[in-house]
Amino acid sequence: MPVTGEYEPSPSARVRKHVEEMETTGEPTNTPLGRPIVVMTFHSRRSDKVHKTAVMKVEHEGTYALVASKGGSPQHPEWYHALTQHPEIDLQDGTEKYALRIREVHGAERSQWWARAVEAYPPYADYQRKTDREIPVLLAEPA
Repeated sequence: MPVTGEYEPSPSARVRKHVEEMETTGEPTNTPLGRPIVVMTFHSRRSDKVHKTAVMKVEHEGTYALVASKGGSPQHPEWYHALTQHPEIDLQDGTEKYALRIREVHGAERSQWWARAVEAYPPYADYQRKTDREIPVLLAEPA
C-alpha cells in the first residue's frame, strides 16, 4: 500500500535535489562517490507527515538494506526511528517503485548484509570505526 499523506520536504537541499531528480528522471546526479542511491518514502514518527530521503543502494535479490549510518555520528538518523515506528515504506530504485516492509537484522544476518553494504559503499566501514554504536541495518522487503 503506498505511503500517503502530507509531504514535508527535507530541510537538506542536497536530499531535496536527489529526491526531485530521482522522481523526475530516475537518475540523480552528483551522488556520493558516484554510487547509486534509492529514495525511500515514509511517515515521520513525530508529525506523521510523509518524508523522503535518499540512501545508498544496497540490494540483493529484490531486498534492500538501509544502513542507518548518519556518517558515523553517535546518534541514529531520524529516519531510523521513524521506520521502527512505521515500518511500511515506498522505495524508488531508478524508475521502479516498490511497497516494502522494514525489519532490523542482527547477528549473522546483519554481518552478511553489512558486508554487502560496505561493498556497495566502502565509506560505511569508516563510519563504523568513527562511532561506538553498532550501525543498524534494516532490510526493506516486499510487503
